[in-house]
Amino acid sequence: MQFHHKPPFSRGYTALVSRSGPTADMLMDFGVLVLKPGEEWTSSSKTDEQCWLLARGLAEIAWDGGRQTIERPNLFDYSPWCLSVPRNNTVSLKAGSRGAEFYYTATDNPKDFASKLYTPEECRSEFRGEGTMRETSTRIVRTCFDDANRSESNLVIGEVIGVPGKWSSYPPHHHPQPEIYHYRFLPEQGFGLTAIGDTPYIIKDKDTILIREGEVHPHVTAPGYAMWYLWAIRHLDGAHYGPATNTPIFADEHKWVTGGENNIWQPAR
Repeated sequence: MQFHHKPPFSRGYTALVSRSGPTADMLMDFGVLVLKPGEEWTSSSKTDEQCWLLARGLAEIAWDGGRQTIERPNLFDYSPWCLSVPRNNTVSLKAGSRGAEFYYTATDNPKDFASKLYTPEECRSEFRGEGTMRETSTRIVRTCFDDANRSESNLVIGEVIGVPGKWSSYPPHHHPQPEIYHYRFLPEQGFGLTAIGDTPYIIKDKDTILIREGEVHPHVTAPGYAMWYLWAIRHLDGAHYGPATNTPIFADEHKWVTGGENNIWQPAR
């Protein structure tokens, strides 16, 4: 399922995915918050864990037990600040002189655990795919938190930077856990392509894709354009996403591409 959002995001909060209606099976709320300079926003829940990821701008972020001024000039060149808080917690956001934009993810979680603000350095970044497939699927993957550093959470949050002309989420893979992809492009008129299961989609700036159980989801970025996307995965009860449950699961017919490069055809010169 794909949602388009062509105009700029409105001031305030724009809900993109909800735990009601046709997207209820995603088990997550997801949206974007746009604050003008000096504007404030407060969010709290008695039942949900919350995640606030800074997309751009300058802001002061506060939660029960902590406060920090955070800054991110843009999505592509800078790793994120990402706040994870449990239920019964109030998050306050105040935009600085340049305004601020946040992505919000929430899901139910009855556990009590310590709040954590992940710094850009802690949102580990890697060039995934490097040295394989003749560099056709080299991309930047930034993982804010997963089971390795946030096992109490019901979420996995991260980002991918698709390099112009190259593939990501590759080899094609799937998993039982629901996943949200949300895209931005540099320059903004850029585009990419994906196939969710057997359905192809053209991806444009501010689009959102929903991925359900068993749907493979490879991507390719158009030459000349960089593609950023946020990925949010909701663990399932008894089946967390990650090595413990052998996820992701690569499509059998495409696993071979990560092997020796000599098996990949190249044109003669």
